[in-house]
Amino acid sequence: MYPNINAERGRLRMTQYELAEHLGVTSNTVGRWLRGVTDVPASKIIKMAELFHCTTDYLLGLDDNRTNG
Repeated sequence: MYPNINAERGRLRMTQYELAEHLGVTSNTVGRWLRGVTDVPASKIIKMAELFHCTTDYLLGLDDNRTNG
């Protein structure tokens, strides 16, 4: 449900487990977010945007551009 999050994770060659560690959650939690089973908390979207150097709108699929500008 969040293909841009998966794309960014792949771009950095980061495993789901590594992303979970960066965010302070379990790998299962990240998996549930990516499958759309549960919503991603806003605080975690912000952390991912900082980690991936992209916008929150891009991660949420609201914008096709990774960055502002």
